[in-house]
Amino acid sequence: MSYQALYRAWRPETFSEICGQDAITRTLKRQVMTGRIAHAYLFCGTRGTGKTTAAKVLSRAINCLNPRDGDPCGECEVCQALKQERSMDVLEIDAASNNGVDEIRDLREKIKYPPALTRYKVYIIDEVHMLSTGAFNALLKTLEEPPGHAVFILATTEPQRLPATILSRCQRFDFHRISMDVIIERLKVVLAGIGRSASQEALTEIARAAEGAMRDALSLLDVCLSYTDGEVSGQLARDVLGTAGRSAMFEFVDALIDGDAGSALTQIDQVMRQGSDPQVFIRDTIAHLRGVMLAGAVQDGLAGLLEITPEDAERFMDQSRRMNADALERMLGLFMRAEPDTKWASRPRTMLELAAVRACHPEKEADATVWERLDRVEKLVEQGAVAAPRSRARAAAPKTEEKKADKPAPKPTPAEAPPQAYLDAIAQLQADNPSIRKPLDAMRFIRFDGNQVVVEFAKKNMMDKMLLERKRGMIQEALADAFGQPVGIAMNIEGSATVEKKVSDTARDVINQAYDVFGREKTSIED
Repeated sequence: MSYQALYRAWRPETFSEICGQDAITRTLKRQVMTGRIAHAYLFCGTRGTGKTTAAKVLSRAINCLNPRDGDPCGECEVCQALKQERSMDVLEIDAASNNGVDEIRDLREKIKYPPALTRYKVYIIDEVHMLSTGAFNALLKTLEEPPGHAVFILATTEPQRLPATILSRCQRFDFHRISMDVIIERLKVVLAGIGRSASQEALTEIARAAEGAMRDALSLLDVCLSYTDGEVSGQLARDVLGTAGRSAMFEFVDALIDGDAGSALTQIDQVMRQGSDPQVFIRDTIAHLRGVMLAGAVQDGLAGLLEITPEDAERFMDQSRRMNADALERMLGLFMRAEPDTKWASRPRTMLELAAVRACHPEKEADATVWERLDRVEKLVEQGAVAAPRSRARAAAPKTEEKKADKPAPKPTPAEAPPQAYLDAIAQLQADNPSIRKPLDAMRFIRFDGNQVVVEFAKKNMMDKMLLERKRGMIQEALADAFGQPVGIAMNIEGSATVEKKVSDTARDVINQAYDVFGREKTSIED
């Protein structure tokens, strides 16, 4: 016989073998034992959580000649026929490929005939949300009042797409994601049954990557077992799955917290050389930052909430204490926006590296808060990356050098720290108008004098200034909403303030000379 995948070979045969859905299996077993079989069931939940398996077991249990505590015996003629798929009394229909009205009409015609071997004729309709509107309407009456020998079991991953008329006619069971501990224990049972072994670290990596789906976990284990004839190690599992590992993620996020872009890029290079996928790495980073966010809000029970060891929970809490809440929110937003972009980028690694660099330099981000910028500057001063103020002796230039200079260079206009309302307005404009994101990034805040925001552009960004001049009304409206009062905006080019001052001084001199000649009295001219 050809090789059979693990998730098929180890598919549960009874309710007792179904893992992680105890409330559902207990209810179904009780219905079989008491004979209170409903005419329509709806099994909904994420992929790989046991919906189709439970439907198969239920179809055998209600038809079994000798059920044992609600489970099918697996030995009688009916159980053997259903297990080997030799009976036409249990039909599985894939609604994704049989979603038309004609298929449902054919089902309505055949459902009238009683089963040939079993007690009930069972129709298992998988991915039922894929049925068309016409097919749902054709199924509706039959689903409401089917013949006494017919049972419908509908399975779907998207119950919200089903009409309310269908939902109201079914007994609904919600299959939840399976915990990592339950998945690991099931993997150990499977490994013992096939005579293979895997380390606890490898099983943890597989269970984490499965994201609560038992079928995915068995498929990933199958791939790892194909990689080697010996024991599956943690490093082997990470190589196969393309993940970076918990310790590497802690080091990477430490670099982000410290604002060390060089260390962060080095970490990315190391995991990329080990075969990690950029999009998987971004997904792992988002999951890790989520853990840091939860660590800041949940003090007790963090290990159980994240399904991690107490040691890892303590490291998450340490990172949470070192990270500002605003910085954490901005980093999460950066990587969450980068994940879909990486999927379509021609150079996904560059997208990952760009997100890491932007996370390490909040002082260059328009949506960074003032506190983030101050924290970053303080860290740079502590690291010696920013030069300390020069001493007076060094700052004082020799008199001979002063004489050589014909005219002192104009000092740039000193910039104030932008208020939070200004930053909120710019962030909202960038979110609502992606086309002006770059020009807004080129705009530098100078000051706010109570009713007007003064900004400045470098000479090379003249085109950005001209573009934003056309959007002046929209910008002033966003500023007014943020400040809570009408606010204007003055857009200048770098160095133009000095020129404007000279022009204004000259104009004032001319006006004063005119006053000297003609006087300051008001004169009215009459016809």
